[in-house]
Amino acid sequence: MKILSAEFVLSAKEPSHYPPATSPEIAFAGRSNVGKSSLINTLLNRKGLARTSNTPGRTQEINFFSVNDSLYFIDLPGYGYAKVPGKIRKNWGPMIETYLSGRQTLRLVVLILDIRRDPSEEDRQLIEWLQHYRLSFLIVLTKIDKVSRNLRGDRQRRIDAELRLAPETPLIVFSAKTGEGKELLWREIRKFTILDNGGDL
Repeated sequence: MKILSAEFVLSAKEPSHYPPATSPEIAFAGRSNVGKSSLINTLLNRKGLARTSNTPGRTQEINFFSVNDSLYFIDLPGYGYAKVPGKIRKNWGPMIETYLSGRQTLRLVVLILDIRRDPSEEDRQLIEWLQHYRLSFLIVLTKIDKVSRNLRGDRQRRIDAELRLAPETPLIVFSAKTGEGKELLWREIRKFTILDNGGDL
């Protein structure tokens, strides 16, 4: 995938602040500190576009990024970090649910998990919610460079079994450090946006 342009557009908490729904959107979701921002930056070949932080829970709004003037990447707030104030955590759920349930141009949700960690209750709840509303999604296991190749296969099978994914649900391993999985993830994204863009992005 050739990235001609990628830029931050705006941050929003309410639908009235979203940009016009004129292009297909790919949303990225996951627990705090799973490498979501690093994954987005790697896909877009931009080091600092989606801001990374050593402090989990920093993303408290929905961030919109324009890609090639024909696609939006949506960085959803990370969930599940206990040190974030309770009031903020309480607002995240409705904010994410409002976006996912009401955005007509949403084409795919990329759910990001750390391959070293078992799926959390929040991860399972989000998957159940996506299935209930029949939203297309795939799973990306990040930080694979931090585990051995032998352990990688074991972790992948365990997570797949715990989530009880349908056979047709893609499960992709990914490393922001090495770029492994980048092309495969782009291939999946293009499947969900190709009709919107007349055959290509």
